[in-house]
Amino acid sequence: MSHFGFSFTQAGILGGTLSFSSPVTQPVYGYLADRFHSRHFTVLAPAMAGIFISFLGFAPSYPVLLAMVFLAGVGMAAFHPHASSNATNTLQRNKARAMAVFISSGTLGLAIGPTVFSFFTGRYGLHGAAAVAVPGIAVTLLLLPLLKPERNLEIGDSKPGFDWTPLRAVWKPMLLLYMLVFLRSVVQITFTQFLPLYLHTQRGYSLRAASWSLSLYLVGGALGGVAGGNLADRFGGKRVILTSMIGSTPLLALFLFTTGLPSAIGLFLGGLMLLFTIPVNVVMAQNLAPTQMGTVSALMMGFGWGMAGMIFIPLTGWISDHYSMQTAFTFLLAFPVLGIALAAMLPERA
Repeated sequence: MSHFGFSFTQAGILGGTLSFSSPVTQPVYGYLADRFHSRHFTVLAPAMAGIFISFLGFAPSYPVLLAMVFLAGVGMAAFHPHASSNATNTLQRNKARAMAVFISSGTLGLAIGPTVFSFFTGRYGLHGAAAVAVPGIAVTLLLLPLLKPERNLEIGDSKPGFDWTPLRAVWKPMLLLYMLVFLRSVVQITFTQFLPLYLHTQRGYSLRAASWSLSLYLVGGALGGVAGGNLADRFGGKRVILTSMIGSTPLLALFLFTTGLPSAIGLFLGGLMLLFTIPVNVVMAQNLAPTQMGTVSALMMGFGWGMAGMIFIPLTGWISDHYSMQTAFTFLLAFPVLGIALAAMLPERA
């Protein structure tokens, strides 16, 4: 915002563009992954995402900035469906635990991201973020020899190609799972996008301190994903989802309506409880339609996150411009409450 001089609403549109181009388009890549089983979806994505995100400071105009964000999102979208299918397709037990490790590793990367980017931008300006492209390019170069084409010819015992039949057979529980992902993602994605701005504008934090707070929230989420996956293997996904929806609301309220240490504790534990469900939703969906794991993984990860972000990131920016960010963040607390009723309707086991 400081570098380009745009409003909260424009910042929200930028975040919404990322949510559309990355998570919303993931079902397309899920379909292609189930159709072709090509390793290139996974291999090339880190470099593409890393380059376009890290070079945003060089955009000559707002439309070019939007285009670069869109292309970065395409790189992210290509990675998740195929990679998440490979994370569990050879396992017979503890799938939720394996998915928790996979997804929480990504959440941990998100947690480190604000601190890394703020270090380079704080010293060298937004142009300094270009250095952060190096790890993305390095991962692509590492995956090229390590991820062999032969490993991706079959995904579990799935049929070649794409088939709607298993999805139609389980559409009711699948829709419930999707709506729960959507409600959780409204809070998760909006907090991730706007938390540094909220702390900077509403509470007077420096941008570095605000970035550290975002990292705290996301580290809590990464730990929550690991805990939720392990608990789901033991107690079932429905109980974990209910616990997450019930427990996250008061903790996030503690963050919003207190200051100092209690607020920080609420932020950390609220992120932990909220993100309990990320691996659980994905594995429950994969169990419902095991022959179309790429597609259902994309629905439960990218498409759910993306639709929530595409709608509510710009809306949060608009509310912040016309009222306050405190009002916008308070409004978000209603969504986990709605999730309690939906979680109660889930089957005990997928």
